[in-house]
Amino acid sequence: MRRLLIVFLTAGAVAVSFCAESQDALLREALRIARTNVPAALKLCDRAVADFPTNTHPLTARARLLDRLHRYEDAIRDLSAALKLDSRTATLWQARGEVNFKAGHFKESVADFDRVIQLAPDQAPHHWQRGISLYYADRFTDGRKQFELHQSVNPNDVENAAWHFLCAAREQGVTNARNLMISVGPDGRAPMPEIYALYRGTGSVERVLSVARASANDARQRDALLYAHLYLGLYFDALGDRAKAREYLSPAVNEFGAEHYMGDVARVHFRKLDTPR
Repeated sequence: MRRLLIVFLTAGAVAVSFCAESQDALLREALRIARTNVPAALKLCDRAVADFPTNTHPLTARARLLDRLHRYEDAIRDLSAALKLDSRTATLWQARGEVNFKAGHFKESVADFDRVIQLAPDQAPHHWQRGISLYYADRFTDGRKQFELHQSVNPNDVENAAWHFLCAAREQGVTNARNLMISVGPDGRAPMPEIYALYRGTGSVERVLSVARASANDARQRDALLYAHLYLGLYFDALGDRAKAREYLSPAVNEFGAEHYMGDVARVHFRKLDTPR
C-alpha cells in the first residue's frame, strides 16, 4: 500500500506540473500576441480561465487585458473572482482598487486600497493612488492627510503637492489651501515647477503651457502637455470655473491622452465634470 501511495502522489505531482505548464504556456502566448491582437489574446485567457477555474493567474491576466480595453466592469468581475480564491494577496486588492477608480466607483476603490494597507502596512506612505480616490470620494481631509504622509517618502513630487492643494481647497477654500501647500524639492519634469507656482498663486497658465510646449524630447513632450492640461483643468475646477476646467481637460483626454494612471485620472475627471457637485 505504501508503494501504491507513492506512485499515486508521483503521478499527481506530474499532473499538477503539466497543468501549471499548460496554463503558463497559454498565458505567455496571450501576453505575446496582446501587443498586436488583444481580442485573440482575450480568447486565450478565456480558455485558460475555463481550463483552470481555481487559479487566480488566468483571471488576473484577463482582467489586465479588459482594463486595457476600458472594459472596467468586466475587469472588476474577474478580479473579484480572483479575490474569492485568494483574499490575502495585496496586489489583487491593489489591481481591483485601480480598476474601481477608473470605473468611477470611488468608495469601493478606497475600500480596496484600505485592504492593501491592512495586508501590507509598509505601503501606507507610498499609496498616492489612495489619496486620489479619497479626493473623488469627497473625503478631502483624509485625502490631504494621505498626501502629507506620501511626502515623507516622495518629497520632490509637485503632483503630490497639487493633490494636497486640491483636497485642502475643497475642504477649506483656495486661500487656506495655498497657505497649507506642501513645500517640495526640485521636480525636474516639465512643466512641474510651473504648475507648482500656479497653484501657489505666483505662476500663470501661459507659463505652464509654454514650458510644456518647449519640452525638447518628443515622447516627453506629449506627457508634458498631458500633465499641463490635466493640472490646469484640475486647478480651474478647484477655483469653481467648470468651463475653464473642461477647456483644459478636453485636450488632456482627447489630444494628449495616455494609457497610464494619470491619463486615467484625466478621463475620470472629465467625465465627472458633467455630474452636479
